[in-house]
Amino acid sequence: MTDAFAQHLATLYACRACPNVFGEPVTGAVAGASVMLVGQAPGPHEVEDRRPFAYTAGRRLFSWFERFGVDETEFRRRVHMCAVIRCFPGRNAKGGGDRVPHPLEIANCAVHLDREIRLLNPNLGIAVGTLAAQELIGESELREIVGRTHRAERAGVAFDVIVLPHPSGRSTWLNKPENQKLLKRSLDRIRKHPAWIETFGGERPSRPQ
Repeated sequence: MTDAFAQHLATLYACRACPNVFGEPVTGAVAGASVMLVGQAPGPHEVEDRRPFAYTAGRRLFSWFERFGVDETEFRRRVHMCAVIRCFPGRNAKGGGDRVPHPLEIANCAVHLDREIRLLNPNLGIAVGTLAAQELIGESELREIVGRTHRAERAGVAFDVIVLPHPSGRSTWLNKPENQKLLKRSLDRIRKHPAWIETFGGERPSRPQ
């Protein structure tokens, strides 16, 4: 790990800029990663476990990558995992699920995301969910953006972005067969992307779905 990346992590983990979030910042840091996964925000289990996608949504997410031979342990070891905001925003007071991060919280944490992009200079970003997609490519309508490869530029770095729907069990987006096809198309694009191949040592056979 470079001194600059270590200093970034120290700055990130010391951040207390947002008064209405809970716990400490969470990130699955991988110095030198060519692939970066960006989610929305950690939940209470992620704060407790100190790593992104540590609960049921994570199991579903990692099952997608297991289709082409990359298990959770290997994924975490090689892919830098982060989020639009790094602290648990709390529960939604008006209904189930977690609170959507406030624009000011997103802006506060954008400093950390931008610094990571500059330090890692990734070739591929995987945006998980609408909020991450909005931050990386400026669009959030899943039917229009899942299944495609987008070219993004942020923090002075240009890189490809492939969008996945959020794997939360609360989401009904994947209940439609046409959306399942879009997910498969995105996963195929990830598997064949040069940064993925470089990271995981070449294409691996897909498992039956």
